[in-house]
Amino acid sequence: MTLTYQHNARILVALDCIIFGFDGEALKLLLIKRNFEPECGKWSLMGGFLNEDESLEEAARRILYNLTGLQNNYLEQIKTFGAPERDPVERTISVVYYSLVNIADQDITAIQAHNASWISLDDKPKLIFDHDQMVEVALQRLRYKAALHPIGFELLPEKFTVPQLQKLYEAIYNTQLDRRNFSRKIMGTDLLLKTGEKDMTSVTKKAQLYSLNTEKYQKYLDGYYTFLPELAELSAV
Repeated sequence: MTLTYQHNARILVALDCIIFGFDGEALKLLLIKRNFEPECGKWSLMGGFLNEDESLEEAARRILYNLTGLQNNYLEQIKTFGAPERDPVERTISVVYYSLVNIADQDITAIQAHNASWISLDDKPKLIFDHDQMVEVALQRLRYKAALHPIGFELLPEKFTVPQLQKLYEAIYNTQLDRRNFSRKIMGTDLLLKTGEKDMTSVTKKAQLYSLNTEKYQKYLDGYYTFLPELAELSAV
């Protein structure tokens, strides 16, 4: 005998992805200019509906891949939004994820196909439905996690300088950090490996290029170490 639940209401499950990127100066969001209803012509997050044969994370990764052409990026579920009137078309629950991507790795063709653009947080337009609330929740989670775990490295190219890393964290926390203090603390994490190369695009042409110590990075993610806990107090800024 096949068992079924007695429930007549149709409720859709959607996935919305907040995709963060860093261009070397500003923290950015990948947003789409909608060319479909509802809210055609307005800005929104990238989303889609859960298929019957996939998990929530599989659906989120599918949506991320469709928009950026990227796989295996940092992805984390943060909250579920389920207000009865949040979507004017049908009763829809949205499970929200945020992802961190290296802008240089993106698939331009995929982004153009979805009418998407990278937009600085400072220039973010008003988004549809409850998407503005979703972005705020994601930003607070990013700030909290980036203080305890070195997930910010996901936003950087394979080779980077300490000043570039500092600019990234200043963009995440929307504040200026003391150069000497930041450099001392970041070097004390043992996360940086010297490449023996210099950043030839810098003004002085003397900036040392580093790469990430992936083994040490994994230990930080697994909770063996705490990254820069003093930044946690800035998570609400």
